[in-house]
Amino acid sequence: MKFPRPADRLPVDRARRKAYWRLLPLLFIAYVIAFVDRANVAFAKLTMVKDFPTFDNAVFGFGAGVFFLGYFILEIPGSLIVEKWGARAWICRIMISWGIVAALTAFIGVPLRVSVWAVEIWNNAFGATMGVPEFQFYTLRFLLGLAEAGFFPGVVVYLSHWFPSRDRGRALALFFIATPVAQIVGPLLSAMMLKIGTTEIVNGVTVHHPLVLGLKGWQWVYVAWGLPAVVLGAAVLFLLPDKPRNARWLTAEESEALSAELAREQQKNKGHMSLWQGLRHPKVLLLSFSYFCTVTGSYGVVFFLPSILDRWYSLKYTQLAWLTTLPALMALAGQLFIGWNSDRTRERRWHTVLPIVIGASAIALAPATQGNLTLTIVCFMLALGGLKAYLPAFWTMPYLFLSSSAAAASIGMINSIGNLGGQLGPYVIGKVEAVTGSFVGGLYFLACSMMVCATIVFCLGLGAKEEQNPAPVTPGAAKS
Repeated sequence: MKFPRPADRLPVDRARRKAYWRLLPLLFIAYVIAFVDRANVAFAKLTMVKDFPTFDNAVFGFGAGVFFLGYFILEIPGSLIVEKWGARAWICRIMISWGIVAALTAFIGVPLRVSVWAVEIWNNAFGATMGVPEFQFYTLRFLLGLAEAGFFPGVVVYLSHWFPSRDRGRALALFFIATPVAQIVGPLLSAMMLKIGTTEIVNGVTVHHPLVLGLKGWQWVYVAWGLPAVVLGAAVLFLLPDKPRNARWLTAEESEALSAELAREQQKNKGHMSLWQGLRHPKVLLLSFSYFCTVTGSYGVVFFLPSILDRWYSLKYTQLAWLTTLPALMALAGQLFIGWNSDRTRERRWHTVLPIVIGASAIALAPATQGNLTLTIVCFMLALGGLKAYLPAFWTMPYLFLSSSAAAASIGMINSIGNLGGQLGPYVIGKVEAVTGSFVGGLYFLACSMMVCATIVFCLGLGAKEEQNPAPVTPGAAKS
């Protein structure tokens, strides 16, 4: 982003620049850790199955996705808390609680009495045969979602308190690229830890990697990524001001200039729609369903990409780690480009639709590339590139037709309903593989789901270039 020279810079430009450097690095690191904590099960499962033979792909698919059921419950309240009372304390609470739960996942399988009783009650009530490890895995994944709920929409709302619309797409892009960065550093570090407590043959020699503090590699994957969230959560209390007027690193002139621009923008472009009118607005409901469809595809790929590559090509952990970074690099580049170009052109619609279509097409073509590792990786690079690149443009859309409080609640609803797709996608692809012995049918399902999303967003017509300054929405319009 280009700023005026220091000598000519206006107070509002100085404030914008400081906000980029003071806020986004901290939020970026927090989101990297959050995404790794929710997705590291994709790598941990590669050795967890040796300790828990009953953990097939159906179990992992359901367990990976049940995170989003807990996530669903607190999304809207979390967004409203950030809008009404500020982000600092709420994000601190979120990070500390999710870090603790993430680390506790390392200890599933410990036969706690309460777990045994709960499993007995469940099995007797429903005629099931669930074991204690499965129950603990599902429970901790649910609690992890409950703990993290509100973080993502809370940050989206929080950034709207700091960045005018001319900067918002780029600010969101710089935050969203935490997910591809997490998909790069997460597998690489996790693959190194997976060797702990295992035996492998290196150049014909059997090498044993001892336990560290009595824990195996898959356990360290959870512990090593959970504890930093607790530390960073405490730091948020001291480093994250709620709004410009609370920032000590802004001068009075800079704070007033930035606050005034944000107030003018809201007054000029937004009507006075109530919170409940925003939640039941037809466009909000359609955006929620469209996001559900694309998240279904996104997490289906994220949680099972290592398993798909392992099944198709029998790769080593380090090879899998390096190969899974390539799609993440494509996603990183795509998000930066879409965030920058959608702000530059003031267009959001096509910047959302085209990446999703490209990603869906790549997923549909991936099964035809089996046997050719290069083509397979290219397909998944395009798939994850499309699955992530659209996000900066998509999340500006609620602010095109909603007031601040209505937008905050609606963002929470869109994200909570949408992320239920994180339950559906992994479950379907895992269940299909367990039944058919192949990932192909599941991949076709993910591709179709994404195309539904692209169709909905296209037909909504939001974010066209000429609609960047829409007529104010009146309360009555919300009922139409």
